[in-house]
Amino acid sequence: MESKISKIGVFTSGGDAPGMNAALRAVVRAAIYYKKDIYGIMQGYEGMIDGDIVKLGARSVGNIIQRGGTILKSARSQEFRTKEGREKAFINLKKHGIEALVAIGGDGTFTGLHKLHEEYGIPAVCIPGTIDNDIAGTDFTVGFDTATNTAVEAIDKIRDTAISHNRLFFIEVMGRNSGYIAINCGIAGGAVATIIPEESMTLDELFAKLDEGGKTNKKSSLVVVAEGSKLGGAMELAKKFSERNNYFDIKVTILGHLQRGGTPTYFDRVLASKMGVAAVEGLLKGEKDVMVGILNNKIVYNDFDTIMKHHHEIDSESLRISKILSI
Repeated sequence: MESKISKIGVFTSGGDAPGMNAALRAVVRAAIYYKKDIYGIMQGYEGMIDGDIVKLGARSVGNIIQRGGTILKSARSQEFRTKEGREKAFINLKKHGIEALVAIGGDGTFTGLHKLHEEYGIPAVCIPGTIDNDIAGTDFTVGFDTATNTAVEAIDKIRDTAISHNRLFFIEVMGRNSGYIAINCGIAGGAVATIIPEESMTLDELFAKLDEGGKTNKKSSLVVVAEGSKLGGAMELAKKFSERNNYFDIKVTILGHLQRGGTPTYFDRVLASKMGVAAVEGLLKGEKDVMVGILNNKIVYNDFDTIMKHHHEIDSESLRISKILSI
């Protein structure tokens, strides 16, 4: 594989996601396989500005494929948003001879890398690492499968209590602007209703759904709520429902950052590994200012405009199935 690139930098940025370490491992070992030097940049863009950069070897990433979080650490950098901050970062990259970058993160990470490419011409490839699965140009993002499995496992445990005590649980899952985690958890967890940012369910429709269950002697129910729901969070919805009926003992569980951690599933490990290798191979083939994605089980490279101007839409079939099964 012909390429003039000899030194590559890799970093993780933004919110952590299970599988980031698997992606990092793949990037490092793919670079070494192709006889390139690979450098780890600590703390994302902050480490780039501070010059916290270390050379990595194949053994540097041993025994991390099964670990959650990121061994390179992650941070959100306000300084990198400034032209002066990006200039500091570029000077440090140049000092280490780094000629190309691989970033693992979400849309904020991509935006920063795009600016660096625009201003200094550094070839860069992004790997989508976010539990929300909200990035266009790929069927799945690294971390989504693990986060959803973690949430479903928690929902299964909550159901045991709901049934034992005739309770209605409002369960809030992550998904600031995306209902992917919620809709899949709703189907897998047998929820009576799923509230997501993309769908305009009204309070009256939700109340009617829950009232219907009470009238048919349904003794327990689960409602899954995405944190970005336009109707409000789980606490707010539980309060509103408790004010207008007496069918259930109402409880709330907010899963929160529980979903970010833990051992990545096999799916996320394999996905991250494929994307990590593809990121390095893409750089060596001349790709730049792109994101690796997997569509219909095939590797694709998406340009910056594609991923930033579009949103990964919720599958309409999942919405349809959710409604059919929630009676």
